[in-house]
Amino acid sequence: MYCGIDWSERHHDIALVDEHGHQVTKGRIGDDLEGFTTLVEMLAAVGDSAEKPIPVAIETPRGLLVPALRASGRRVYSLNPMAVARYRERHSVSRKKSDHADAVVLANILRTDAHAHRPLPHDSELVQAVAVLARAHQDATWRRTRASNELRSLLRE
Repeated sequence: MYCGIDWSERHHDIALVDEHGHQVTKGRIGDDLEGFTTLVEMLAAVGDSAEKPIPVAIETPRGLLVPALRASGRRVYSLNPMAVARYRERHSVSRKKSDHADAVVLANILRTDAHAHRPLPHDSELVQAVAVLARAHQDATWRRTRASNELRSLLRE
């Protein structure tokens, strides 16, 4: 089984395909805990287990869903949206974008070409700590810039 997720800010379209490329199930989940729970239940219904987790393809390495999937022990493949568009063109001549169809394309990319793509690496504790510090530094820089701009504006008045 292979899972493709077409990511969006409000919801995600899910498609699960078997080793022959036949769609087993599809769905749409929200970008929240309830949506993640629904996704895990969908995966479990088709044979997902801790010993043999179903790999997941998604177009982004960011957002709440990706770290949750990685924490569950799954291999998560972040595929370049341009590469996905090229795969889509192989199967559709209309070039019409469909969230559900993109989820199926993502799952089929894993089914046929997983060897050509790398799963996201697991982050060590040190990497996670650096990410937290980098975000704190970025936030501090933004606050300093905002304060400097406000001060400049007040002095000009």
